[in-house]
Amino acid sequence: MSSKISRRSFLQRTALASAGIAVAGAGFSTRSYSRILGANDRVRFAVIGLHGRGREHIGSIAACRNAVVSHICDVDAREMDKGAQMVQDHFGVAPQRQKDVRRLLESKDIDAITIATPEHWHTPMAMMGLRAGVHVYVEKPPSHNPAEGELLIEAQKKYGRLVQMGNQARSSVQTQEAMQKIHEGVIGRAYFGKAWYSNSRKSIGIGREVPVPDYLDWELWQGPAPRRPYKDNIHPYNWHWFWHWGTGETLNNGTHEVDLCLWALQAGYPNKVSANGGRYHYHDDWEFYDTLVTSFEYKDKLITWEGKSCNAFNYHNRGRGVTIHGTEGTVLIDRNGYEIYDHGNKRVFSFEKAEKDDTIDVSGGGPLTDAHFQNFINAIRSGEKLNSPIDEGNVSVTMLLLSNIAYKTGRTLNLNTSNGQIKKDKKAMKLWKREYERGWEPEV
Repeated sequence: MSSKISRRSFLQRTALASAGIAVAGAGFSTRSYSRILGANDRVRFAVIGLHGRGREHIGSIAACRNAVVSHICDVDAREMDKGAQMVQDHFGVAPQRQKDVRRLLESKDIDAITIATPEHWHTPMAMMGLRAGVHVYVEKPPSHNPAEGELLIEAQKKYGRLVQMGNQARSSVQTQEAMQKIHEGVIGRAYFGKAWYSNSRKSIGIGREVPVPDYLDWELWQGPAPRRPYKDNIHPYNWHWFWHWGTGETLNNGTHEVDLCLWALQAGYPNKVSANGGRYHYHDDWEFYDTLVTSFEYKDKLITWEGKSCNAFNYHNRGRGVTIHGTEGTVLIDRNGYEIYDHGNKRVFSFEKAEKDDTIDVSGGGPLTDAHFQNFINAIRSGEKLNSPIDEGNVSVTMLLLSNIAYKTGRTLNLNTSNGQIKKDKKAMKLWKREYERGWEPEV
């Protein structure tokens, strides 16, 4: 292989060639690729954001074939130390460290990045990665607002790299099987999907403005978001519950289950979105609702999502899941299996996998994440179809971001079903995008 062709270019061209896309001057075929790449020619990952979910990324990459974590990135020195030790334990080699993603992406030794940062960073960081020529695995939600979803899809098309959204249930073999049965008519015509999530989160209290800890780069942590003073109840997790950086429980967890409803009902953008709820359980700095019921209305079907952040009462003995209802029965799906009921509510089929995924914990680790990463790695190496490409995943994310807008405005939103944009409501459409810190605006 010519020294003029970088390793990253080699993997990129191979992925394109394997997908059936001609690459001028590549000089090899899909068949010859399988002989050239050896066991040591693994996809090199940089994992960005190392608290909780980011460490699950490291573990899942270690569980996959043909991949290695070579770089890590975090603005918190404590998380960097924990992540570095985890990489050392899994791979036997210390990773390169970098706290500034802009400097990280100057490296030519990275093939793909994973993003598990606060959500206001997801789209800007993913777009930086695409411009740098690397593939991107981005946690849900990949966007903080609907406009960012549009920008990310545009960037993915422009730069031609892969973007996998982190809704790992799309890589579940048993869920794929359940969906096939639904689409083949096991419950007749499916017309209603009910999704839920129940947890017992504690109060985040009233934050105090305090000096930024010496282990944290607060300037880089804020990145694209307009500047705010540091408070002691934001980092490392409670940013989820502030509109400025997070998207609430709807996107934090509802994304997974609502996406399953869309998949089962083979639905796109709805005609209407409404959302009702509030912060009922505690009185603290938490800015979102802790209880929310959202309806997504179609001409011939309905999807609902119920989120209870502070009351863990379960449905069907499950803290999270979906039921898909049809003219001849119902299918119950969660991360660890599925059940089929006939029209008389008799259970006629049940499958429960032996190795369980975590369902309510904040890291969400388990074999589904392993499988989702393996699919991403295979797509980079050999052109395997992504299970959750960004243009598909963005539909469920945009719908849930619209749920937040419906809640915030207090009214039903009527949508353009071709692109999800809000019709005849200028006030609501102002929330389609956000303001950025000057100089940090995402650019395609």
